[in-house]
Amino acid sequence: MFLNSWSLALTLTSIAAIVLGAIACRTAIRVLRHWNPASDSELQIRLEGEIWLSSTLVAYGLGFQIVSLVLFVLAADEFCKVIVGAMCATGALLANGFGLPALLVKLAGVFFYGFWIVLHQLDIRSESYPLVRVKYGYLLLLYPLMVADFTLQTLYIAGLKPDIITSCCAVVFAAATGGGPNLLDIGSEGLQLLLYYLTMVLLVALGGALLWRRNRWLQALYAVGWLWFFGLALVVITMVISSYIYAMPYHHCPFCILKPEYHFIGFGIYTTLIVGTFLGISAAVVEPCKKRAGLGAVVEHYQRRAVQISLGLLLLFAVLTSYHYLKYMK
Repeated sequence: MFLNSWSLALTLTSIAAIVLGAIACRTAIRVLRHWNPASDSELQIRLEGEIWLSSTLVAYGLGFQIVSLVLFVLAADEFCKVIVGAMCATGALLANGFGLPALLVKLAGVFFYGFWIVLHQLDIRSESYPLVRVKYGYLLLLYPLMVADFTLQTLYIAGLKPDIITSCCAVVFAAATGGGPNLLDIGSEGLQLLLYYLTMVLLVALGGALLWRRNRWLQALYAVGWLWFFGLALVVITMVISSYIYAMPYHHCPFCILKPEYHFIGFGIYTTLIVGTFLGISAAVVEPCKKRAGLGAVVEHYQRRAVQISLGLLLLFAVLTSYHYLKYMK
């Protein structure tokens, strides 16, 4: 499978990210050992110039890693055409034991990589670069995740064989009374939708309260609410919403909604969900940065904008996921 064009794109993208990250990690170690903004030594001056280049490399490398999530899902959809029993990306990802772990690591990585980019953008808003040590220390923690991402992806591609018999989404996400190994059944459709829309209302209320009055506990609760909603939304999209988009009650697949026959609606659904969740969580993550020199107002501005945009994306997400369901109910 490594000669497949999608496999090549994934592998080259990941290798580029790994190499750029390795170069930046060398700078990270030097920064943690020698960074001293109060000094005007030759070493400090070299480090100040070096961090601009390395930060740019890291931003591109992490950007490649984020894009690789989309490439990975599209590649899995392509792989299903040559794997026995796989009719969509779900079957391709279940073709061996590394598919789903690789997908989950890439999905988690989107958030962890994105947090570094946010820290970098906040850091360069102050002339003293108060977050240099923080973001480079964080980079050293991120690099093993990048390596794990690449390793799982490589093992998944290496383990793909055309003669492997796998399951399709109709079996994997079948009702609990069926014969298949249900992965996401958490209750009746009515219960799932009740939790789904109640959580949306709660997030809107918390977001509105945050825009009216800033409070770190509300901020933390808003972040936790988004984290809960992210997991719940993925389940509801797969088990309930998708079948209304497909107009087929037994077709439950979180990936087929990305296809052109469904007007690529999945890209809109997942983009608004992932970006909205990221912004909702990151608004709380950056709270400690307020104490850094020159970042109080910058962080406040970011938090306000993050909450505003996340609420807007939540409303757009609600429209995209509810349209087909409401259309059917008319």
